[in-house]
Amino acid sequence: MDLLFSFLLLSTSLLHSSAANDTAALASFRSQTDLHGALLSNWTPTTTPCTANWLGITCTNGRVAALSLPFLNLRGPIAALSSLDQLRFLDLRGNRLNDSLSPLAQCLNLKLLYLSGNDFSAEIPPQFSSLHRLLRLDLSNNNLRGHIPSQLSNLSRLLTLNLQENKLSGQIPNFLDSLPHLTHLNLSNNELSGMLPETLLSRYGNTSFSGNQALCGKTPLPDCSTIADKPSSLPKTTVPSNPTSLPPPSKKHHHRLSRGEIIALVAANLLLLLVIASFGMLCCCCKASTHASSTAAGSDGRKRSSSCSRANGDSDGTDKSKLVFFDRKKQFELDELLRASAEMLGKGSLGTVYRAALDDGSAVAVKRLKDSNPCTRKEFEQYMDVIGKLRHPNVVRLRAYYYAREEKLLVYDYLPNASLHSLLHGMRGPGRIPLDWTTRISLILGAARGLSKIHEEYAGSRIPHGNVRSSNVLLDKNGNACIADFGLSLLLNPVHSIARLGGYRAPEQGEIKLLSQKADVYSFGVLLLEVLTGKAPYPAGTKAGEEEEELAVLDLPNWVRSVVRDEWTAEVFDQELLRYKNIEEELVSMLHVAMACVVAQPEKRPAMREVVRMIEAIRVEQSPLGEDYDESRNSLSPSLATTEDGFI
Repeated sequence: MDLLFSFLLLSTSLLHSSAANDTAALASFRSQTDLHGALLSNWTPTTTPCTANWLGITCTNGRVAALSLPFLNLRGPIAALSSLDQLRFLDLRGNRLNDSLSPLAQCLNLKLLYLSGNDFSAEIPPQFSSLHRLLRLDLSNNNLRGHIPSQLSNLSRLLTLNLQENKLSGQIPNFLDSLPHLTHLNLSNNELSGMLPETLLSRYGNTSFSGNQALCGKTPLPDCSTIADKPSSLPKTTVPSNPTSLPPPSKKHHHRLSRGEIIALVAANLLLLLVIASFGMLCCCCKASTHASSTAAGSDGRKRSSSCSRANGDSDGTDKSKLVFFDRKKQFELDELLRASAEMLGKGSLGTVYRAALDDGSAVAVKRLKDSNPCTRKEFEQYMDVIGKLRHPNVVRLRAYYYAREEKLLVYDYLPNASLHSLLHGMRGPGRIPLDWTTRISLILGAARGLSKIHEEYAGSRIPHGNVRSSNVLLDKNGNACIADFGLSLLLNPVHSIARLGGYRAPEQGEIKLLSQKADVYSFGVLLLEVLTGKAPYPAGTKAGEEEEELAVLDLPNWVRSVVRDEWTAEVFDQELLRYKNIEEELVSMLHVAMACVVAQPEKRPAMREVVRMIEAIRVEQSPLGEDYDESRNSLSPSLATTEDGFI
């Protein structure tokens, strides 16, 4: 009897301990994803999830068995959920969650997992193979990359697998045909390539694989023999302006033009005129002079073309009008772009940016370059290849470009949530909703990661961004910061680029007149000071890129140094930030990072990867007040899960 009593006592103690672990895990999850505590308001520290009916929680035998919080605008990592070892049902669709999916591999009792419409951007974890009880897995509408891991073949009980609308690449694995209970599969709109087995096509239908331009196989897919000689991952593909024609095959002999080809060429020229008319501007007459120059790309003596040039008699650009894409999915024809309603978003030193609404309801941003870019097709394509191959969640993505002698267009993903500059400086005064501390640091960290990726990707050639400023830090649909305008410095003569681009200038650029990655670090430091002080680096009445360099930049670094030197450190920070409690240590730590970036000697500045590590090491507490910066402008419309199941 005593033994039985001891056993029951031990069991009760373990149950209470496990329930306490569940409560701690959910509290940690809330602190990381509900920044202001308004979304999960009844998850209070004085209660427990199973006894107080916390929002979205279902319990079994005193343990958390289901967590359902779809479309709540939660954002942040999900690692805290890894200790919910009795969790069977997890539904976090349509939020802004990010970071790694790997921690969920520890939730061994999961049966139903719905994570569509978030912002996960890593690979699908091979560790998911340990989720042996999993019945339904929905990771659609994220930014997942890499191959579909072969380890998922261990999920023998899987009924549905939704991986559509990601950036998955490689071949479709053979194990998908051998999962005995899999009844629904969707891999559409990814970057998958290779031959699709006929058994998979007949079992799941063409719609399950549509939008993967490099797939081949039985009809309606392209015949594999016609693309056998093509590389598996092309850097770009071309969509002709004639919507009924295909990319012309490469032939060494000449042939007489057919009637259809003649019509296509005539239509191409007409469409060129429509491009010019659609943006409401007439092209200036081209200069007849030849301009070519070159300069050193870095101290290692490597040479690159310093500006685009055009030789007399250059005939390219007017014979074929086409959009050249760097991505196989979601392509469109030039005439669709011409039909789109265009809204001007702004004018910059390099051109005008428009928002174009396409036929399918999506939107793209189109930058119409100014007459400072009289490039030959070959030169222009070389620079576009440099820009277009870069892929990173914190860099604005170049989707396509258009080249003609009189007209050059760059097509980007459209980011709907304005810029860091407008969030920091817009509508100061009564009625303004302050940009809270955690959001500011989240955005600055995203910008740092994007700039670090640019520097690491082009470390050999030392290609800089060249135009780092708050108006070039844009917010995507999930509120993540993305660096814009990378690579446009390649189109300019270095002597003129500093004046034309107008990024925050490093001291050495007054003499050297060259862009550099070290100067980018200085510019980022000024950007961080802008976030901390709330002060715009440009004085009233001046514009970025003015020829008078002494007017172009308000010297934030020297102003901050003078204030700190006089021991008025609190006077440095934005008054909006001083409303928050217990963040003084974080503010000062972040100020140290900024000042390390803006030291006068370029060789003493940290590399951007070190800057990222320093920011990540600063623990940012939950902001105690303030509203979400874009609650009223949220444009996220995630897809719904296709099934509803119990979780027992």
